[in-house]
Amino acid sequence: MRRFVIDEDIRRASTLPSWVYTDVEVFEMAKEKIFACSWQLVPDADSVKSRGHVIPFTLLEGLLDEPLLLARDEHDQLHCLSNVCTHRGNLVAECAEKANGLRCRYHGRRFSLDGTFQSMPEFEQTKRFPSKRDDLPKVALGEWGKFLFASLSPDLPLEKLTREMQARVGWMPLEKCAFDASRSRDYEVRANWALYCDNYLEGFHIPFVHADLNTVLDYSSYRTEIFPFSSLQSGVARGDEDCFDFPKSSPDHGKRIAGYYFWLFPNTMFNFYPWGVSVNIVKPLAVDRTKISYLTYVWDKSKLGKGAGGSLDKVELEDEAVVESVQRGMRSRLYGRGRYSPTQERAVHHFHRLLAKSLSGR
Repeated sequence: MRRFVIDEDIRRASTLPSWVYTDVEVFEMAKEKIFACSWQLVPDADSVKSRGHVIPFTLLEGLLDEPLLLARDEHDQLHCLSNVCTHRGNLVAECAEKANGLRCRYHGRRFSLDGTFQSMPEFEQTKRFPSKRDDLPKVALGEWGKFLFASLSPDLPLEKLTREMQARVGWMPLEKCAFDASRSRDYEVRANWALYCDNYLEGFHIPFVHADLNTVLDYSSYRTEIFPFSSLQSGVARGDEDCFDFPKSSPDHGKRIAGYYFWLFPNTMFNFYPWGVSVNIVKPLAVDRTKISYLTYVWDKSKLGKGAGGSLDKVELEDEAVVESVQRGMRSRLYGRGRYSPTQERAVHHFHRLLAKSLSGR
């Protein structure tokens, strides 16, 4: 892969080279060097509330395509396991169910809900069997409230990724938020996944791209904070829109903030509004194709449809249009790299620095 550097001083730095967004080799490298070792959202804890609940899922479908399952055992312990039978590779769990254990329907191999091998017919003459290799491999699982994260090979503890988010919004009634399937949906964007993140990570474009959103947020007061593996953008209400009622312990007590926009490296966004949380998962499908999953969790229905979080579909479609336009521009033979606004693109610069470090292996 061609090398590139992002200067640590944003005043001197140039943006990512255009080929990073169009090169298939870079995309394939990101699969292993970024996503295989990152924390990814999986079905939430409400999906496996009871003992015996089993839910199969695919980790980052379309990119990693790793078959996994969540299972809550008889001791009320939650496990994330490989969903591939250790005999001949068949999928063990094929649908959500409630069961005392796991059984592969291909040749009858059985496992406990913590992945431990239990039995297998016609293996009485097999030597040195069973061994630990016959257990279902365990996958790293982390929890933040009711939100569950899994990683095939985490390069940092989940607590390091979510620490600043917990400190800032831990006072919110997160335990009360309920998933709303009717307000959750997927979008497909004809652009590189990193371009979508670039766009999310700055409010610079709001006055130019989101006319309606600009009427409820005070662009002049828009603020960005940078953390080691995440960033936060705070949107201040322009008028009398719904705002957070901050406790005195919050550093934002007394401020009229209508939305918190937390980004977790590399591809997860938690958007907090007075009505609840909109979670965005950016799922790379190809070098120039990305799926965005919007997951809506509500704790106050009376505030839905108002303020900064009131027109999320419209904002998404506006973002899609501009990001797809930028993807076309990245293919130009006449464009190479741009420069950053030191006041408005600090989070983009931070993202590019993390991206460069991950891709180079440093």
